[in-house]
Amino acid sequence: MRMSNTEIEVILGDITQMQADAIVNAANSSLMGGGGVDGAIHRAGGKSILEECRLIVNRQGRCPAGQAVVTTAGNLPARFVIHTVGPIWLGGQAGEAEKLGNCYLNSLKLAIENDCRTIAFPNISTGVYRFPKEEAALVAFDAVSTFLRSNTDLEKIIFACFDAENHQLTKKKWNC
Repeated sequence: MRMSNTEIEVILGDITQMQADAIVNAANSSLMGGGGVDGAIHRAGGKSILEECRLIVNRQGRCPAGQAVVTTAGNLPARFVIHTVGPIWLGGQAGEAEKLGNCYLNSLKLAIENDCRTIAFPNISTGVYRFPKEEAALVAFDAVSTFLRSNTDLEKIIFACFDAENHQLTKKKWNC
């Protein structure tokens, strides 16, 4: 599927294997690694990612939900890892959708600032942070679509879904 000049691809797969300029890490606010996507990226990328994250935290403190920072990708096939902190689902009345949308927007902005042409996203906040998967797919679609209306510098955006439910919901949103 294409939107503007950007190809959108939705796959069922491991984001740590993505051939993209940047992959997005669904990080926790400490940026120190953890479970799920975050742990997988830190393990596969090696200690250089953690060392850069420590420097970022020492400089600016923890990363709040909705914000994003960038590091090199260590041993991963990507050039960069964009770490974004998704919101923990608290029932939907604590600004979770806006914070999740900001994860996508801020990650896309960092990709452009770092001359990336391709970026791969996981399904941010849909694991241990319990964001409802269908609503998360809609938020991701809305945020990325909004960004692409005013920015055509990206050649390809990949949604690398780890589970079948997220894969189906994301494919449905993008009609692919």
